[in-house]
Amino acid sequence: MVLEIWAEKYRPRMLADVINQKHVTDRMKAFVKDKHIPHLMFAGPAGTGKTTMGLALARELYGTEWKKNVLELNASDERGIDVIRHKVKEFARTKPIGGVQFRIVILDEADALTQDAQQALRRTMESHTGISRFILICNWSTKIIEPIQSRCAVFRFRSLSEDDIKTYIDRVAKSEKLDLDGGAVNAIIEITEGDLRRVSNLMQSAASLGSKISQDSIYDAASRAKPNDVRDMLNQAISGNFSESRKMLQDLLLKQGLAGSDVLSEIHRQIYSFDMPEEKKMVLIDKCGEYDFRISEGGNELIQIEAFLAQVSLLSKK
Repeated sequence: MVLEIWAEKYRPRMLADVINQKHVTDRMKAFVKDKHIPHLMFAGPAGTGKTTMGLALARELYGTEWKKNVLELNASDERGIDVIRHKVKEFARTKPIGGVQFRIVILDEADALTQDAQQALRRTMESHTGISRFILICNWSTKIIEPIQSRCAVFRFRSLSEDDIKTYIDRVAKSEKLDLDGGAVNAIIEITEGDLRRVSNLMQSAASLGSKISQDSIYDAASRAKPNDVRDMLNQAISGNFSESRKMLQDLLLKQGLAGSDVLSEIHRQIYSFDMPEEKKMVLIDKCGEYDFRISEGGNELIQIEAFLAQVSLLSKK
C-alpha cells in the first residue's frame, strides 16, 4: 500500500476550494471564463495557497489536458540561467494542446532565481507571450526584478486566520478519523504559523503513532520544545536557581535533541507572560534577540542559552 502524502491528498483541486483568498479566486474565475490570462505573480507567506491557486487555475482552463499544457518548476532547485534558456524556453515556444491559445509555465519560489536567470526569463516572457503565460510564485516580490514585475498582474496572498486553520484541521481529522484534543489543535496552530502545508505534514507525522493526538505528541512530532518544559526552566532561573535551570536546558538540548533556536523561540514567547515589570521584559527580549543572532552566526547553542538564563537570574534579583 502506497502511503499518500496528506499535503497533496488535501490540496484543493478547484479554485472554489482554495482557503481564504477570495480576492484572488474571483479574478481567477473571471480569467477562466474569458479563456485568457496575463502573466501572473502570486506573492505571500508560505503555505497560503499560491501554488495550489496556479494549479487549480490550470485545471479549470485546460480540463483533462492540463498536464500536457503546464510546466511546473521549483526555482529554488533549478535556479540557474541554463534552466531558463533550455527547459523553460523550449516549453514556452511549443504550441498548446486543446482550445486554449497558450501554455502555462509555473515557476515556484521564483524569488530564488539568480539575477542572470531573471534577465533570461524576462526575454523569454517577451519573445513567447503569444503562446505562453507565466505564473511566478514567490514569498517576496521585491526579490523579482522590476522588468518582470511590470509584465505581471501581481496578487498578494493573505496569511490564514486561526479559524481558517482550525477548519482545515477539523476537515483532515474527520477524514482520517483522528481524535485531537484542544491542546493539540492550539499547538499545531502555534508551530505551523499559518502554513497549511506544514499543518498537513505535522498531523500526518503525529498520526503515525496513533489516532489519538495530544499536545505533547504534536510537540514531539515537530521536535519542538514543550511550553511547560520551557516555562519550568525559566521559573527556576527567575527564582535564582540558575544551576537547576541549566540542568533543565541540558535535558532539552542534549537528551531530547532539540534545536537551540527552537528553544529560544519558545523562550521568546514565554517572556511575555513573566510576572515582572515591562522594562525588565524589554531587556530580556533584547537579550533574546542578541543570543538568537549569535546562534545563527554559529555560536554554541548550549553556551548561548545558558548565558541568557544567567541574564534572567541576575535581572530577577534587581
